[in-house]
Amino acid sequence: MTSASGDAVTEDEFREVVAQTRKFVREVVLPREREIAGNDRVPDDIVEQAKAMGLFGYALPPEWGGLGLNLAQDVELALEFGYTTLALRSLFGTNNGIAGQVLVGYGTEQQKQRWLADIAAGRVVASFALTEEGAGSNPAALRTTATRDGDGWVIDGQKRFITNAPVADLFVVFARTRPADADGAGIAVFLVPAGTPGVQVGPKDRKMGQEGAWTAEVRFQDVRVADDALVGGSEDIGYRAAMSSLARGRVHIAALAVGAAQRALDESVAYAAGATQGGTAIGEFQLVQAMLADMQTGVMAGRALVRDAARQWVSEEDRRIAPSVAKLYCTEMAGQVADLAVQVHGGTGYMRDVTVERIYRDVRLLRLYEGTSEIQRLIIGGGLVRAAQRAR
Repeated sequence: MTSASGDAVTEDEFREVVAQTRKFVREVVLPREREIAGNDRVPDDIVEQAKAMGLFGYALPPEWGGLGLNLAQDVELALEFGYTTLALRSLFGTNNGIAGQVLVGYGTEQQKQRWLADIAAGRVVASFALTEEGAGSNPAALRTTATRDGDGWVIDGQKRFITNAPVADLFVVFARTRPADADGAGIAVFLVPAGTPGVQVGPKDRKMGQEGAWTAEVRFQDVRVADDALVGGSEDIGYRAAMSSLARGRVHIAALAVGAAQRALDESVAYAAGATQGGTAIGEFQLVQAMLADMQTGVMAGRALVRDAARQWVSEEDRRIAPSVAKLYCTEMAGQVADLAVQVHGGTGYMRDVTVERIYRDVRLLRLYEGTSEIQRLIIGGGLVRAAQRAR
């Protein structure tokens, strides 16, 4: 999937990108969901096909080999990715999103030249190393340190729940260089190749769901990097870069949630139309119809909301409250839809290898990462109050 001109894709080209992505998801990945879950691994041939399609760089600029999709286009692909196992999207999510966007938005020209083309092609898997024990939804509390040492830096600390850590080639590492003061949060971000001495990746986490999407702890022990590893050449870019990348990512996660909810709904409608009780299709029962109606309403509302939030991000109308609103509503909605999907399926829905059972476990994580639902409520409510106070 590439633009014929080498520039950002045209409308016609983008429609083709979405069509190819949908075909890939539904004809290649979807039939192998059980294999992915059972092996806790996305097969190599699917990974290579995703690379060949340009999925590792669809949101990165064309000059670096990406498709240059903006967030409004990004969410259309995310709606498709969410329709299957979320392990697929996990392969390339950080390259396009929270890790790649740090480089695009804040990296020096030299840093972009060094990394972005390889990231866009999938030759490099970038990992976003922010979360720590005691510093997840609140990055300001992080304790990993970076200490100036001659013409470089020494990084010490431990991160956890780091997506793609077991296969990462590059860690985008957030570390404190000084206590917060009047000049800023004192948080910088560094580019640390995975092979750097002192970088230790722990075993894969054993999670409730999302089999095939690998996370792990990462320890940085006396890790020495040169000065050119400091993103943007500034010690005060880190907090701003983290907040911007996370806010953008929230809209993407919201779209994933809608895609997953749509799949749960489709599975439930198909089951209700065919499964019988006492010789009658359960979809004929009004209480089952009511559950399907609630599911459909949530999915449609979520799809409209996430598209509007993406539009506001692209226009720069709202890059703070709208992303949190979209993530809060869509991820909570996906959880409710998944629960109703299991209910529609009855005892069958509680069995492993049944699609709605997997979705039920997979979507639970969506309310936790990129900022919990509770954090989103604080951002939304606090933002509304502060805006009203400024207007007085």
